[in-house]
Amino acid sequence: MGNVFLTPSMITLEALSSLKNQLQFTKKVNRQYDDKFGKEGAKIGNTLNVRMPPRYVGRRTSALAVEDITQTSTPLVLNTQYGCDINFTSADLLLSIERFSQDIIQPAVASIANAIDYDGLALSAQIANYVGTPGVDLTGASSPTITQAVLSAKVALDNSSAPRDGKRYLVLDPQLEANAVDALKGLFQSSNHIKEQYEMGEMGTALGFQWSMDQNTQAHTVGNLAGDLLVDDADQTGSQITVKTGTAGTKINPGDILQFEGVYQVNLQNRQTTGVLQPFTVTELCTIGGDGTATVKIAPPLTPPDKDTGDKVAGQTVTASPASGAKVYLFNKGTANYADVTGKVSPTSIAFHRDAFVFATADLPMPRGVDMAARIVDPETNISMRLVRAYDVNADKFPCRLDVLGGWAVLRRELACRIQR
Repeated sequence: MGNVFLTPSMITLEALSSLKNQLQFTKKVNRQYDDKFGKEGAKIGNTLNVRMPPRYVGRRTSALAVEDITQTSTPLVLNTQYGCDINFTSADLLLSIERFSQDIIQPAVASIANAIDYDGLALSAQIANYVGTPGVDLTGASSPTITQAVLSAKVALDNSSAPRDGKRYLVLDPQLEANAVDALKGLFQSSNHIKEQYEMGEMGTALGFQWSMDQNTQAHTVGNLAGDLLVDDADQTGSQITVKTGTAGTKINPGDILQFEGVYQVNLQNRQTTGVLQPFTVTELCTIGGDGTATVKIAPPLTPPDKDTGDKVAGQTVTASPASGAKVYLFNKGTANYADVTGKVSPTSIAFHRDAFVFATADLPMPRGVDMAARIVDPETNISMRLVRAYDVNADKFPCRLDVLGGWAVLRRELACRIQR
């Protein structure tokens, strides 16, 4: 039998398989692929609009009460071209696909998978629901237990109407996973899962989530906010709020969590209060001005009931707007206790339903004038990968590039919950 050279299609297929196996967080989120770019090719900056399902108030009478259909969408920009470039020889192409994958492809693909997962987990700062306290570890006799934290995250998802369809996931930072395996070993697990805990150090499925660990979980640094921060004016709504009496020059960091006195979260389906102060994540760096005031950009938007009638409204997020002079809490800490959390570096694990986040890819153009090129879309993950190979006649080498054009977005932030420690 003659020599068999590996073809670009074989290499691309193996690379995509390796990428799929190495992704952790990304495999668990909503993934969309747009084939409209298949002919002309996609480029950085192309935008996909992911449609969001409308929410209705409904009625309890026989009288017709038609509600407007408000169809919204989340723009998802294909803004990152993930890739890795390698160089192999003619002799390398004579290796078996298994050896070629192990020696050449997998190390390259690992860097792509790591970058994709890292960018996805960076979105945790855009999530408002949270449990735990920065600087307070989930170990020790006087601190909350891991079980309490995970069950509280489950409650946060339930209060936000997250589906119970087997697509709830928990991605832990490495230390928290180690603590969890030790603390929960054998807890209501099948014998196979107990075996995995012992042999692999992994939790499997427990407490309503499928558990995994990802080294790319983010650490949030809390701002240095100081001063008796209060709400400035009453009846504020929308995605920003004006506050006063802070200490000039102190900062509220993106990803910090603010809560307002008297402003409670509502269940997004029945609009009834959950009895928990609604958390808001800060979306942009905010510096307190010289007069102690600042306008803080937040998410989700402050959407109270109808101001005049008090009726529930579609998209309602809170029981009421904060009153003028209402206290502002930082990670549930009152103004006198800001120092307990300010400046803390807080590792962030995350509990979420699949539809909290979305990762999308599209087909990159196939270039001409090269040695070979191939493009494959994985039917399971909807990830499109392109391989382009040239030939260096002087060195008898094949410069080769692997590319994935993708973009991340928060699809439904209420379907996720951060675990801070």
